Amino acid sequence: MAPILHLLLLLPMAAASSPGTFSFDFGSLSIRNLTLLGDSYLRSGSVGLTRDSGVPSSSSGSLLFNLPIPFIDPSSNVSASFFTRFSFSITNPSPGSSGDGLAFFVSPHNRTLCNPGAFLGLFNASSPSTNLSIIAVVFDTRSGANHVGLNIGNPVSIKSSELSVFGIDLKSGNAVTVWIEYLSDEKRLKVWAGYSSSKPEKPVLSASFDLSRYFRELMYVGFSASTEGGTEVHTIESWSFRTFGFPAIDAHKQTFHNVSNGSWSVFPARPVVDAGKSSHKTLALGLGMIGLVSFGAALIVFAFMLLRKRMVSREICGCSKRVTLKGLRQFRYQELSSATKGFHVSRIVGSGAFGTVYRGVDPQTSMTFAVKRSKKTHQSKNEFLAELSIIAALRHKNLVQLQGWCTEKGELLLVYEFMPNGSLDKVLYNRTDSGLSLALDWTQRCSVAIGIASVLTYLHEECDQQVIHRDIKTSNIMLDAHFNARLGDFGLAKLLEHDESPVSTLTAGTMGCVNPICTERPSMRRVLQILNYEAEPMVVPRLKPSLTLTSNAPLVLQEIVLDCYESQVSSQVR
Repeated sequence: MAPILHLLLLLPMAAASSPGTFSFDFGSLSIRNLTLLGDSYLRSGSVGLTRDSGVPSSSSGSLLFNLPIPFIDPSSNVSASFFTRFSFSITNPSPGSSGDGLAFFVSPHNRTLCNPGAFLGLFNASSPSTNLSIIAVVFDTRSGANHVGLNIGNPVSIKSSELSVFGIDLKSGNAVTVWIEYLSDEKRLKVWAGYSSSKPEKPVLSASFDLSRYFRELMYVGFSASTEGGTEVHTIESWSFRTFGFPAIDAHKQTFHNVSNGSWSVFPARPVVDAGKSSHKTLALGLGMIGLVSFGAALIVFAFMLLRKRMVSREICGCSKRVTLKGLRQFRYQELSSATKGFHVSRIVGSGAFGTVYRGVDPQTSMTFAVKRSKKTHQSKNEFLAELSIIAALRHKNLVQLQGWCTEKGELLLVYEFMPNGSLDKVLYNRTDSGLSLALDWTQRCSVAIGIASVLTYLHEECDQQVIHRDIKTSNIMLDAHFNARLGDFGLAKLLEHDESPVSTLTAGTMGCVNPICTERPSMRRVLQILNYEAEPMVVPRLKPSLTLTSNAPLVLQEIVLDCYESQVSSQVR
């Protein structure tokens, strides 16, 4: 029975690829099949390659497929052709502070980064010859650059092309889809790029170059990026890869794998059959068996998907029933779709790794509310359940209050009270949706700090269980009509008993206001001492300092606050 089930699971994959190929396709990235190096991190099905700190720093990170891929057949010395498709985005909180860009690479090794923080994390400028086997397609943003290039073993491209000619701006923050194809028999590499999911007719780069000279029998594929003192954030959204055009791989030396969010597989060539010994009867029997097995496999896959969907629906409905007594409303999908004009792009007020937030207006009552639409991923489902179950029981003046939810049509929707002044980060950095410049005076800033401290005291000490938010940052702090601070986004929150140590509950979101210099961050012992009132917490000044200095040097929030406090104390002494 076990061999038959094994065959049933393998057949759908084998039908999707030709013999002698190696392929994988990840619509959503998972740590199960990837290796993350340096500063790279996984968040909601995407991989960030560099730190999302918002301040200039030298950060670099790499993402590799776990296993080496055959690029040369040792028996015939024939090299493979390959094709890859991926989507990425490059965002920059400080447009004047650029990074290096990112690169797709093929390498004979999976070791750590060569030059952390610079040269895309791939090359050593001082000794480029040590990395001559690294083949990279580079998307360069250094010093205002906006081009794609082919690099072999060093940071200098052997051929490049300006992307602005094709209407592409790498630093726009928009998702860019890239297709790369190398044909071994033609010895030509082509690169296409665009903002849509359809491959353009004209490539942005075409290079006649024999890459097989740098191939090894087994190679690793992946991505790498660096900032070199900038603030760029590089994110890989999806990735597929396959090799083709070289002789078969021995089936006894390979294993087959199938994973939930993508698959990778190696398929051996079909054996050559002597035509004199074959017969129509054998062929008909073989085709009949294949058809029967395919039908059985399709039934198994359909049953699995149906069962999984029902389990998810029951889990969400069970959670919904538990919170019904808390006074929340279960909205209908049609209500929320009508209130957001069909989730139109003009109604978007915020977006992130969790999904998108829309402004909704009830056509009957004219009441305005915010609708959080989560992405349709397993991680988003977990965050939806966590947020629904945790925040539904919380009541505090400095919390964004949850009003209801909706799980119809496979959607995961949460309805919150609308915050007209948006998030704190947009107000601080003049990025409000209305285009108006909203400046917070010193009293309002102090009020925001006190409000967040108040709600954290409530979450940590006054609830039946400790609620550890784990993602405190300015984009998750909202401002109501009177600029009062409201804490939101509890998708990463955890519940702890009051006698349970919070040491294992680390920060799960972005770096936010954390000091980018790791050696200057307080130790966990120091943090626990502050939480237990055994050490002095960081001072928050109540008055605006009498002396303000500006500098082009990188600044740290803790240093700024201490400078402001010391300036205020000095003015009072005088």
